[in-house]
Amino acid sequence: MSDIDQFARDTLRLLGPAPDNWVPQRDGIDHNVVIVGGGQGGTAIAHALRRAGIGEVSVIDAAADPSGTGVWLTRARMHKLRTLKSLVGPELGITALGFQQWFEARHGREAFAALDRIARADWAAYIDWFRDFLDIEVRHGTRLVDIAPYEDAGVQALRLTLEVGGARHVETTRKLVLANGVAGNGAPSVPAYLQAAVQAGLAAHTADAIDFAALRGKTVAVIGAAASAFDAAAVALEAGAQAVRLFSRRDHIAARAVAKPRMYPGFFENYASLSDAQRWQHAVRYRRAGSTPPADAVKRATAHANFHLHLSSPWQAATLRDGSVEAHVADRTFVFDFVIAGTGYTTDPADRAELASIAPWIARWRDRYEPLPGERDDALGASPYLGSGLEYTEKHRGAAPWLGAIHVFNPAGYVSTGVPLGDIPSMRRDIPRIVSRVSQDLFTADLALHQARALAEVSPDFGPDLYAHAVWHG
Repeated sequence: MSDIDQFARDTLRLLGPAPDNWVPQRDGIDHNVVIVGGGQGGTAIAHALRRAGIGEVSVIDAAADPSGTGVWLTRARMHKLRTLKSLVGPELGITALGFQQWFEARHGREAFAALDRIARADWAAYIDWFRDFLDIEVRHGTRLVDIAPYEDAGVQALRLTLEVGGARHVETTRKLVLANGVAGNGAPSVPAYLQAAVQAGLAAHTADAIDFAALRGKTVAVIGAAASAFDAAAVALEAGAQAVRLFSRRDHIAARAVAKPRMYPGFFENYASLSDAQRWQHAVRYRRAGSTPPADAVKRATAHANFHLHLSSPWQAATLRDGSVEAHVADRTFVFDFVIAGTGYTTDPADRAELASIAPWIARWRDRYEPLPGERDDALGASPYLGSGLEYTEKHRGAAPWLGAIHVFNPAGYVSTGVPLGDIPSMRRDIPRIVSRVSQDLFTADLALHQARALAEVSPDFGPDLYAHAVWHG
């Protein structure tokens, strides 16, 4: 039987081996780059760094094994991806490593042509293949606990506290990339009125592992009206919930994807050239329009007769009573067995445990830009103000230059980069930006060594005897 991945193997052979690691080894430094997150983003960045000749790269992931890495087999509950099937993904231009080639090798061209969007399970299988095919090692069960600056013999680096199997140890790295998902720079946003229910095991965020089978025959509330909220509602209904009520604070379901008009290459690729005022304008417009659920996610939930949609219905309060959650909504009272919060995520580094100690040093948008009175948004203001290589910048210039060694590839940086960041559409634009800056910074940090290497004495490839017989003597 022929190898279905032979084309990919041949393409890599013709592309040639990845360059040797050109970064000088430094005493006391364990890694050139540590990537936090072994999902699609972390895997793609590791591959791109390898092709750039940057070695000593370590990918870590808190999940105990590959099945828990990323979102596709954990908290993602949609049937299909929300992005176009034709987008450039982690292959970054090497089409033989792309999803289309992988899928057609297994199912044929006609099957790919028949797809409207990529099935979630297929994408998860593809990412697993991509990681294994390229032999990208992920250190599972490894959690980043703390970050601190580190300097030894003039080398600026970072001191990482990692937790493995309950034990903590320290490793050093010159660069750190946060490719750790939607909550990677903040935390799931759980309303204060719901905290007691979460503690009692009667509520959860869509980011949490939810035992939907246990909701069979139960009454369920879903707070929020974005895609993850509708997905959770649908799964609860499919699991046999007695009734599901979804509550939206708006008087309609957001259906205008305001980011869509600027997704053409000219605007998308050059977003970073916009002024702060222009970038803020787009971020505020996106926030106020709301995150748009796909039509099929809405249909999936509303197809059930025991699904009820409540518009203009923000929760005022929730109390625990006899093992249930009593909700006070728009002057009415409802009682639920379980509540699911599809209430999004914060983008404030102070909310993230491993970033809390460095958060006071990180520049936020509120530190760099004063919005017009009608465009004020405190949540956006707490977002990190990223540099051109998607790196943290200092709140007070000169106080923490080491922050430039930390690069963000997760949605917290979208005020700086535009929507999305850390997802499939942003890979072709933002991963090269990160890799380019990592390469530039590593090079300039050791410029004297590279100069010495480049100006080293060079032995001749041949002597005069090679051409002596052809010299004209007049």
